[in-house]
Amino acid sequence: METRQLKIKAAQIRMDLLSIIHRAKTGHTGGSLSNTDILTALYYEIMNIDPARPKWENRDRFIASKGHSVESLWCILADKGFFPKEELETYSQFGTRLIGHPNNKVPGIEMNTGALGHGLPISVGMALAAKRDGLPYRVFCLMGDGEQAEGSNWEAAMAGAHYKLDNLIGIIDRNRLQISGSTEEVMGLEPLEDKWASFGWNVVPVNGNSMEELVQVFHAAPGAAGKPTLVMANTIKGKGVSFAENVPAWHHHVPSDEQLAAAHAELRSVIEELQQEGQVSQS
Repeated sequence: METRQLKIKAAQIRMDLLSIIHRAKTGHTGGSLSNTDILTALYYEIMNIDPARPKWENRDRFIASKGHSVESLWCILADKGFFPKEELETYSQFGTRLIGHPNNKVPGIEMNTGALGHGLPISVGMALAAKRDGLPYRVFCLMGDGEQAEGSNWEAAMAGAHYKLDNLIGIIDRNRLQISGSTEEVMGLEPLEDKWASFGWNVVPVNGNSMEELVQVFHAAPGAAGKPTLVMANTIKGKGVSFAENVPAWHHHVPSDEQLAAAHAELRSVIEELQQEGQVSQS
């Protein structure tokens, strides 16, 4: 899919995730908006997956370690055909499969996640299994930056480098905000890139809301033979909705009717502009 189409898709996914959060009256809005470009690049351009065969042995694996920001993932899985799109209307309702964290009863979800610090250790095990079984799949693990305070991440980082897991790509959604404030106020992380490099990882900084940069970096992975890759995706929390961007209160904020309408109008404008660009380039 060309970059312009990926940008249109990301805007559509943002509209969908805002709608399901508004309907359910719950959700992690800011983090889902910030990671939408990352997930769109992975699912529509990079990962080798087949919705008709969700358990295909050679599929690439995706683990959402920051499982609380699941809304963008639900919307993408539905759009890709892993389950009916109508099921999105049941998000966070009684008896639904689409709960507030990834649920492996849903096709396309590898593991239940959400307890922070668990996703990368799981991913290390999956990547090691691929190496030992001689299988070609890659493992992509999306972590939050607040999650970096969990010691289990650093144990997994050591193991990933020790076993030379160059089929493992860790991604940090570095939006610099968590539920209780900025990451540097809650638990200072910097110099975060240097820390990961010191653990033996190939560290690649990227604008995590630039589709061009994300696609380029993911296509190039692994960037170093015998080393796992860490993509430091510098993002904006609440990306795509001007009045939500970099606002800590939108971590777990449900848009009002008026806010939903305003956000959808912004995103429709983005889509229309991108569509017009495409028409001009084709003329």
